[in-house]
Amino acid sequence: MLIKNVHIQNSEALQDVRIVHGKFAEIAPNLERQDDERLIDATDKLLLPPFVDPHVHLDATMTAGDPEWNQTGTLFDGIRIWSERKKTLTKEDVKTRAKQAIKIQVQNGIQFVRSHVDVTDPNLTALKALIEVREEVKDQVELQLVAFPQEGILSFPNGKELMTEAADLGADAMGGIPHFEFTREYGVESLKFLMKLAEQKNKLVDVHCDEIDDPQSRSLETLATLALESGMGDKVTASHTTAMGSYNDAYAYKLFRLLKMSNINFIANPLVNTNLGGRFDTYPKRRGMTRVKELHADGINVAFGEDDIKDPWYPMGNGNMLDALHMGLHVGHLMGYNDILDSYQFVTLNGAKAMHVSDHYGIEVGKPANCIIMNNDNFYNALNERSEILYSIHNGEVLVKTEPKQVKNNFRA
Repeated sequence: MLIKNVHIQNSEALQDVRIVHGKFAEIAPNLERQDDERLIDATDKLLLPPFVDPHVHLDATMTAGDPEWNQTGTLFDGIRIWSERKKTLTKEDVKTRAKQAIKIQVQNGIQFVRSHVDVTDPNLTALKALIEVREEVKDQVELQLVAFPQEGILSFPNGKELMTEAADLGADAMGGIPHFEFTREYGVESLKFLMKLAEQKNKLVDVHCDEIDDPQSRSLETLATLALESGMGDKVTASHTTAMGSYNDAYAYKLFRLLKMSNINFIANPLVNTNLGGRFDTYPKRRGMTRVKELHADGINVAFGEDDIKDPWYPMGNGNMLDALHMGLHVGHLMGYNDILDSYQFVTLNGAKAMHVSDHYGIEVGKPANCIIMNNDNFYNALNERSEILYSIHNGEVLVKTEPKQVKNNFRA
């Protein structure tokens, strides 16, 4: 395959990209087409690495309104409603809904996904189902699974044993929810447990950390310290960290030194964080998102996730990372021209780094030929105009092809 005349990651220069045996073989201007080579004329279009969704809940997707709608919009009512829906899970139920969501994600240019899976279930039904899905979609989507104790590790019966079983079944990462444990002490102990388990089982770590507007919720300092002292560093991700938006600046200044030393990743989920955050405020209402701008400016890796697709925590969502990015830029005051132009990194390269897949991700000779072609010349324009994903290519094969929309406009000024 030969892709002609593209702007690679906003580069003004036009380049050609040759794909051979599923890998990027040549990247240079004016490459000659070979006799048997498929040609994609993408003149003045934008070539990016594929979109990454490093934080979603595929076990709960498409369950909004079942058994009831979350009318308060709070995190806690979402957990309560999911606890009821969880009782009726079957393997086929989970697989059907998850594949429906993944199909939508693929249509929107996503090829790398990290899903948290609730393991506060004695039967681990959802995890077993999604392990099967991971295998079934592996030729088209790289799916990572996080063992996520939605109702706590110490605060749920046999929570530690279920986490260990999840690790042995094949979860890729260990998760936690320290701010939801019964006590602060339980929260700290849960972090120590899951970090040690991840070390022992050679797993990544991704913790729902301080997803609350409480400025006294400070699990992040414990997680970062454990990451630093264990040497796990960038194998560790702190998701949400919305309490950081309520920390006083003096404490945040002290904390940032530790965060840089620890080398951990952050994932914000602007759509859902903004929906759930500030629910207990009158006015002024907090934005419900972590300090993305400050983390990013300090060289700390931050990615955006979609988090929820039509479930008890978020009644909307359509598997489109442009939606999460658009919201994140607004909420985070990342609205300078260069902020917007380069913002694709929050939903591509930064997410890949958090997922620890950078060794086989990116538009470089020798790496797997995974990329998307957007119907515009740079990302500022593509995001503003919600440009189509003309092609989504995975391992050199076209996953999705979209024809540009045709609009007949009879407006006369």
